[in-house]
Amino acid sequence: MTLANVQARPQVVIVGAGPTGLALAIELGSRDIPCLLVERTERGGHAPRAKTTHVRTREHMRRWGIAGKLAAMSPFGIDYPSDVHFVTRLNGYRLARFEDSLNCAPRRDDRYSEHGQWIPQYKLEAVLREHAASIPSVQMMFGKEYLGFTQDSDTVQVALRDVASGHELRVETSYLVGADGARSLVRENIGAQMVGTYGLSRNYNIIFHAPGLAEAHSQGPGIMYWQVNAEMPSLIGRMDENDLWYFMPTMLPKDVTLSDEEAVDLIRRSTGIDLPYRILSSDEWVASRLLADNYSLGRVFLAGDACHLHPPFGGFGMNMGVSDAVDLGWKLAARLQGWGGPALLDSYEAERRPVHEMVLDEAENNHAVLANQLFRAGIEDDTPEGAQIREDVAALIHRTKYQEFNALGVVLGYRYLNSPIIVDDGSSAGWTMTRDYEPSAAPGALAPHRWLDDGRSLYDLFGTGFTLLVMGDGMTAEIEKAQRASSALDAPLTIVDLPGSGLDQLYGGRLALIRPDQHVAWRGNAWPGDDIFAVVTGQRADAATSLPAMATR
Repeated sequence: MTLANVQARPQVVIVGAGPTGLALAIELGSRDIPCLLVERTERGGHAPRAKTTHVRTREHMRRWGIAGKLAAMSPFGIDYPSDVHFVTRLNGYRLARFEDSLNCAPRRDDRYSEHGQWIPQYKLEAVLREHAASIPSVQMMFGKEYLGFTQDSDTVQVALRDVASGHELRVETSYLVGADGARSLVRENIGAQMVGTYGLSRNYNIIFHAPGLAEAHSQGPGIMYWQVNAEMPSLIGRMDENDLWYFMPTMLPKDVTLSDEEAVDLIRRSTGIDLPYRILSSDEWVASRLLADNYSLGRVFLAGDACHLHPPFGGFGMNMGVSDAVDLGWKLAARLQGWGGPALLDSYEAERRPVHEMVLDEAENNHAVLANQLFRAGIEDDTPEGAQIREDVAALIHRTKYQEFNALGVVLGYRYLNSPIIVDDGSSAGWTMTRDYEPSAAPGALAPHRWLDDGRSLYDLFGTGFTLLVMGDGMTAEIEKAQRASSALDAPLTIVDLPGSGLDQLYGGRLALIRPDQHVAWRGNAWPGDDIFAVVTGQRADAATSLPAMATR
């Protein structure tokens, strides 16, 4: 049976309408690729899931034209301080504070085109869902359960079930993507296994109504308060308007299930503030470090939590899934539009897996020091000895937790090394990721950003396909060579000619070829030949070895 109300044969079916699935639908839809997004549930409720939208995710949203809409959804206003406080308890002693955590301050910074944002994931999803629904080539169907697939060399047959009626349906497509989360059935169907460590810790997320709590303490505004005390080490913070807060105890005994009354008692004791709290939701989750041993099988791919899971400390998970969707999305579109070669989709796992491994390391390192590890006996004593303990713990916090809230190098600084569609110039030899971001135009890195003299973002000039950034004078002949080479393979190319801008110093060359996802594919001082587009579009995976590392005039 076919799905009668599918408007047209989708070229891609996406399972899962969380941020990863929605981002993939938008990336494909904005390139006029018909796609079908299916989701079993309506995705509602108070559960916050992620609360941090990183700089890079908002840069993708800027490219899609919706970063401003997300900013308008900020529960406390886009200028609300993204400070992280470490205290003994909300009505207790101050220990340490990290200002402008996660680069959320809405000021211009040459390093990026969009600041980060603290916002509940359900609000992010609402913005993404509304935008996806406005794209003619995107169709979303809720209440449809994914059952399985079969495939051959040309198509994938996707089996679905209507949750309400129980009717089973079948959809034919060119590609299937499992963005169906930690319990991914698509992952199970392709035979991929999650490898790593399960059960690093057992945790609770408690969402509660707390009228007057923001005014009842004097720690100052912020997005997160780490409470370091003997009563209940925990994380607590404002989540949304109407006095909505979250609470995460970090030292619960194993196999304990909290009633609402017990959860309220924990909140009162840990904060030292007695208010009429009301529990809205409570869910248990297990922190793990797991990575799929395979991201694809034929025409079926995994993205987001379906292929990587890690502790949420640092806020990387949801954001990493969105970047998965962008990397996979433009490559699927290129294949379907005919200008992407067979090596293009092979590069998805080759590029994303090393990034996932680096981020999993970072998140696990952040998870190693929680509020209960910071506690010291006597930390709340109103004595000289107590003051010294608090001073010592504050120093420990600055040594061990600063990196969790100041890791722009992890968010923006990763590079796609050893990718079959990147022309390596040797400049990344010996490179390792650092938490401090240093912009680099090394092939595989994110193109360095700059605010131009006229107030525009450099990224706003890039096209939806490849962009040749021209930064030197007298480059007409080089531009013409690049245009002929792209036309020969039908690869979309935008020319951005900015001589005298000083960008050549930032980029280390007079020419840079930027991919649709804003990563550098090649850089040099003169166009090296027609083979360049054969490499970066995946049409000749072996062509890179025949190209000069840094072409000169």
